[in-house]
Amino acid sequence: MKASIFMGKLVTAFAWLLMLFNLLHPFDGKIAIILNILLGVTAIMHCVQTLLFHTLFSQALPLRAKDYINAFVFGVFALLDYRQQLLQRNADEHRRR
Repeated sequence: MKASIFMGKLVTAFAWLLMLFNLLHPFDGKIAIILNILLGVTAIMHCVQTLLFHTLFSQALPLRAKDYINAFVFGVFALLDYRQQLLQRNADEHRRR
């Protein structure tokens, strides 16, 4: 699972870089318009995922600004990563009992 999350984060980071690069140096043709629309949709979806992240994990884990940035940038892969951390933490607490 960790390898899948890591690969997903790499692909997501590449997509962000590609879309942001397109803002600075637009590609030729309609691909620039498509990437700009995709950037807007991606930003909105990642804002929703960050809100979901706050709702699900703020009471269970101590969260810092870095965690919210991680959730915004990597979206669902960050959510899966924090879910895995929470499950591990609960398993450790259960073993201590």
